Amino acid sequence: VAVSYKVHIKAFNMLFHRAIEQADKAEDVQGRISILMEDITYAVFLYTNQALLERDKLTFLSQMAFQILLKKKEIDALELDFLLRFTVEHTYLSPVDFLTSQSWSAIALMEEFRGIDRDVEGSAKQWRKWAESECPEKEKLPQEWKKKSLIQKLIILRAVRPDRMTYALRNFVEEKLGAKYVGRTRLDLVKAFEESSPATPIFFFLSPGVDTLKDLEILGKRLGFTIDSGKFHNVSLGQGQETVAEKALEKASKQGHWVLLQNVHLVAKWLGTLEKLLEKFSQGGHRDYRVFMSAESAPTPNEHIIPQGLLEDSIKITNEPPTGMMANLHAALYNFDQDTLEACSKEQEFKSILFSLCYFHACVAGRLRFGPRGWSRRYPFSPGDLTICANVLYNYLEANPNVPWEDLRYLFGEIMYGGHITDDWDRKLCRVYLEEFMNPSLIEDELMLAPGFAAPPNLDYSGYHQYVEEKLPPESPALYGLHPNAEIEFLTVMSNTLFRTLLELQPRNALIHEELGQSTEEKVKNVSDDILEKLPEEFNMVEIMQKNSNRSPYVLVCFQECERMNILLREIRSSLQQLDLGWKGELMLSPEMEAQQSQLSYDTVPDNWSKVAYPSTYGLAQWFNDLLLRCRELETWTHDLALPAVVWLSGFFNPQSFLTAIMQTMARKNEWPLDKMCLTVDITKKTKEDYGHPPREGAYLHGFLLEGARWDTQSGTIAEACLKEVTSVMPVIFAKAIPVDRQETKHTYECPVYKTKMRGSNYVWTFRLKSQDKTAKWVLAGVALLLEA
Repeated sequence: VAVSYKVHIKAFNMLFHRAIEQADKAEDVQGRISILMEDITYAVFLYTNQALLERDKLTFLSQMAFQILLKKKEIDALELDFLLRFTVEHTYLSPVDFLTSQSWSAIALMEEFRGIDRDVEGSAKQWRKWAESECPEKEKLPQEWKKKSLIQKLIILRAVRPDRMTYALRNFVEEKLGAKYVGRTRLDLVKAFEESSPATPIFFFLSPGVDTLKDLEILGKRLGFTIDSGKFHNVSLGQGQETVAEKALEKASKQGHWVLLQNVHLVAKWLGTLEKLLEKFSQGGHRDYRVFMSAESAPTPNEHIIPQGLLEDSIKITNEPPTGMMANLHAALYNFDQDTLEACSKEQEFKSILFSLCYFHACVAGRLRFGPRGWSRRYPFSPGDLTICANVLYNYLEANPNVPWEDLRYLFGEIMYGGHITDDWDRKLCRVYLEEFMNPSLIEDELMLAPGFAAPPNLDYSGYHQYVEEKLPPESPALYGLHPNAEIEFLTVMSNTLFRTLLELQPRNALIHEELGQSTEEKVKNVSDDILEKLPEEFNMVEIMQKNSNRSPYVLVCFQECERMNILLREIRSSLQQLDLGWKGELMLSPEMEAQQSQLSYDTVPDNWSKVAYPSTYGLAQWFNDLLLRCRELETWTHDLALPAVVWLSGFFNPQSFLTAIMQTMARKNEWPLDKMCLTVDITKKTKEDYGHPPREGAYLHGFLLEGARWDTQSGTIAEACLKEVTSVMPVIFAKAIPVDRQETKHTYECPVYKTKMRGSNYVWTFRLKSQDKTAKWVLAGVALLLEA
């Protein structure tokens, strides 16, 4: 947990006593105890909750609920452990089309769910209705399964609809602890002020788009503390303002004024002094004296620079701006006013392009929440980018007789916003957005910024805000050009992250191990023994190399893959053997070994294995089964070193090397210059079982998944993805090399291929896929081929 979230015992003490004082009286002792426990719990919840970032609030709420219910013995520790871990070891093909293979594999893992697979298959209609309902967490489970406990229902829901888990957890807490815990708690500055004192400052964590000063000024005005009256000192720290702050604190403590110290994170070296000054002035100071501070939260716990004492003694508050297209679009427009709109001599053109620019800004900022599907990497887009672009727009329209569309797109997309962007595919995405939003039809015709949302007519400033309120469709990925499935993926990732954090928050020697009669160490030892038992022997490189004197590009790729696999197998074996010696007491457990033990207990691939392995997003059990498949594939290939009929490209450490080998082989055979060649792909209608031998030239490839769209086998083109199908399996792909000038570029989409859904640095190649739609549609939807689900 971040350092900024640590709560001092002093604060808890204060909350504890205040809750006792304010609690309702009761006739009997038991009733009084119940009231006290409830009031103290709720007071601690509210106090802690106001200091948490939005993304962490559900984690805290769930952890609190689970711990309370475990103590009351209302939930089973074994079932909670299973819900949090949710280890899927093997992937079985789903016999019903409304469940993915991942969901099907997870569904019958627990003793309590014996027979659920038969019921789902036998009553597919009932289960489909439940699985495909909009809010399955609010519906009853089909058949006898409706009698299951709430935690068991959560387990089934996590298997079938992981995207609904954040909503399901809120419902769970509401049912178990009460509705007041899940209601949206608004920032109550008045209440926080009442809890503050000269010795207890208020500390604001800054968020882009939220003005702390404005909220404080409103409160100060009401209570008679204003900058004009001299009773409110506002100091922006940085550039030698420390002396100004010290004088303001001294004066305020004597005369009972307020002091706001903004951006304290900019004066790291002075913070120790500040801590001492706050303590000094709070003793014997005026009772109306108050200190408010603000700082940006650190990106990672290791980067915290605010002294712990300063945070522990303060009432911490986070206030984040609302999210979503409507909030982002209004926020973008708030950077301007009526005067801005009237400043340009080409008023209509300026207003139309400025609104389009605001929508573009809202899109690029809003896409970040969709993870790698939105942007391959994270970028710090800010309102500053938008206001600079507005100035550039004004200057260029004033200096040119006609709208210089191409110049504007280049300046906005390649320099202003593009200046942040480091990934080529993200740069292309930015370019396509601008091509769609900024072209002559914006002024000459009706241009659709999103399905159901046209660019507005010529309006005044308040008219644009009103237009957004009235005409913008409800929030959905379609507003950003993404498929609705992007929301499912985003919610699933959010839920998996939440459960991973909750698992790591459980006490190390939790009840679960006591019930199983098993310590964490014993559990890890079982996992370790299981891996060592199944781990294949290293490949005998001398023996393999003797089998074939023909060093063709394909054979060299096979050698390289075997060598890299040997390094990984060696690391797994030696590190587990060292751990075993550590448990026996024959070897000192180093910090690295302890970290490995911890990761194994959380079903995570240890870092020392990942470093020498291939990129993967799997948990340990699935990762190890995948490793065994890769070894088996290599073993088959090394028997006679003949190219397999269909090559499993996902099974390579370095898939690029095999694709390059296809080009090298064909370049030698046809005597073509390698630098004037490219790879072309033909999507077949067959699966790998349909092929008995490799093609005469090139190679058949399998193991691809299409994300953001699906492949229509009938028409042989990319098509709109089916709802709730986040990725779809591709048929066998026939890859071969051709001279660049023979490449078919018309009606094709340049589709990036990535090793995993994390994208970014996992880029492998670009395949041209046939498309009947405009390529812009697929670029905005973030369509890509993946080698791992």
